[in-house]
Amino acid sequence: MLIDSKEFTINGLRYMIRSAMEKDAKGLSQVRVQVDGETENLDREQGEAYIDESGFKKVINEDTERSNHLFLIAEVNDRIVGFSRCEGNQLKRSSHKVEFGVCVLKDYWGYGIGGKLLEQSIQWADESGIKKISLKVLETNDKAIKLYQKYGFEVEGSLKFDKRLSDGKYYHTILMARLNV
Repeated sequence: MLIDSKEFTINGLRYMIRSAMEKDAKGLSQVRVQVDGETENLDREQGEAYIDESGFKKVINEDTERSNHLFLIAEVNDRIVGFSRCEGNQLKRSSHKVEFGVCVLKDYWGYGIGGKLLEQSIQWADESGIKKISLKVLETNDKAIKLYQKYGFEVEGSLKFDKRLSDGKYYHTILMARLNV
């Protein structure tokens, strides 16, 4: 699915949120590797589950064609600095819900980019008749949990000892969802 582009200026930074296009594939591949190395809040370590340019082209094309998928880009001066995806399910019994994921390069934290990606995804979901947006967040990511709660997400449960981080300790993954019923 595609949305109209929107521009924002927060804390002096001007950026655009728009739908991903095939021409973004190479930049997305690079940003994903970089962001995975900047935080342990995501599922992967840097370079794991690598998606190359052709892989991202395939994802972008599928997400554009499917009415219950949305792939958004955050862009500053024609540079991709973050992205989000809502991935729906093709099964009838699960077609009312999507799973949300987001990442932003560390140099661009504090400018509301993650919040705007989330906001645009929620608006699209509500307009598209999506009844549930779910996500997973590391228990230590308090900033993200507060952001999700601000937008109406509630904790549904947790996956205990779900992630082992670089300190060798195990952490829980929090399951959250926003319902629109």
